Amino acid sequence: MNKVVIVGSGGREHALAHVIGRDAEVTVTPGNPAIPNSIETSPLQLDADLFVVGPEAPLVNGLADELRNQGKLVFGPGADGAQLEGSKAWMKDLLMEAGVPTAQYGAFTEVEPAMTYLETMSAPYVVKTDGLAAGKGVLVTNNLPEAQKAVHEYLSGAAFGSAGEKVVIEEGMAGPEISILAICDGNKAVALSPAQDFKRLLDHDQGPNTGGMGAYSPVPSAEPELISEVLDMFIKPTMATLKQRGIDYRGVLYAGLMLTKAGPKLLEYNVRFGDPEAQVVLPRLETSLTQLLLEAAMGDIRMEPVFTSDAMVTVICATKGYPLSPQTGHQIEGIQEARDSRGIEEIFCAGIDINVNQQLVTAGGRVLAVTGRGVDIEEARMFAYSGANKIQWEGLQKREDIAGEV
Repeated sequence: MNKVVIVGSGGREHALAHVIGRDAEVTVTPGNPAIPNSIETSPLQLDADLFVVGPEAPLVNGLADELRNQGKLVFGPGADGAQLEGSKAWMKDLLMEAGVPTAQYGAFTEVEPAMTYLETMSAPYVVKTDGLAAGKGVLVTNNLPEAQKAVHEYLSGAAFGSAGEKVVIEEGMAGPEISILAICDGNKAVALSPAQDFKRLLDHDQGPNTGGMGAYSPVPSAEPELISEVLDMFIKPTMATLKQRGIDYRGVLYAGLMLTKAGPKLLEYNVRFGDPEAQVVLPRLETSLTQLLLEAAMGDIRMEPVFTSDAMVTVICATKGYPLSPQTGHQIEGIQEARDSRGIEEIFCAGIDINVNQQLVTAGGRVLAVTGRGVDIEEARMFAYSGANKIQWEGLQKREDIAGEV
């Protein structure tokens, strides 16, 4: 049996461990007290047949390179390829070079030219930090003064520190969004089943942007032709341009797309499995995720991923104050009761710690992802909410409309 080390501590890494654990021996580092086989040991001190680096920050900081320098087999891009997420300006430049359809944009390090450019745009205004901001460095607003305020706060470092010292201002686009995860081996890529996620904090897509409050898969509107189009228009040209730049990209490429009236356009690339998309896409795999990631890490994908017809819906349980000022330290009740509920695939655990009384407590903004499995999205949604409603802590918040109108 293959030994696999998964690096990270969130719901995405729990989902990876859950699915890879079907046919491999899994260790998660640093993990958290609610993820089985978690150990707080540097991955550089561990040995395994495969290392899977989950979060974006260690990828941008070059962990995959360090592991490869030790002779380890790694699924995850090096620091060069991870710039696709580490710098939005670098990504947009590469998209232009690759001819990938995306929003018009400008990148700025000074307030005055940024303001001038902003005034040439029409609503909605999109302002992004150039660097990593844990999924929160994006403002979409119809209010010009609010966009101008964001530019000031980002460039001053007041909002996101060094991550915001360059801003990218984009044209606003309209249309439904879709997420496609592609597994890449440096030369070619295969697409996983699409997912739809919900970024806004509150029902009916109100409130601030978050890292994601829920998701579902499959997406009925995403026909196979669309997935082929995404591979041909977005993933393949990106891979070819990375290769031209001398970058051997072995990892996942998450394409966030908007289906505009003018056709699909890329909102962003992420260099890791989406969260909460991973919690609904990966468990639907019928073929071996372990084998797929091994082949990608070795530079030669041969298998074609096959997915169950079952649907999955995940509902995020978050803390009061998330995403701006999460309140932590509250005791969590009902995880096991929820896990034992009918139709629950798993309760994926993220912002969780253990207190002096050995009780699980909230330790981050997004705490749990309750994933239901059903014959269709309606049934999976019913199971997910039935499980989520059994979980309690002081100030718990969740959306009530995830996958409600599919």
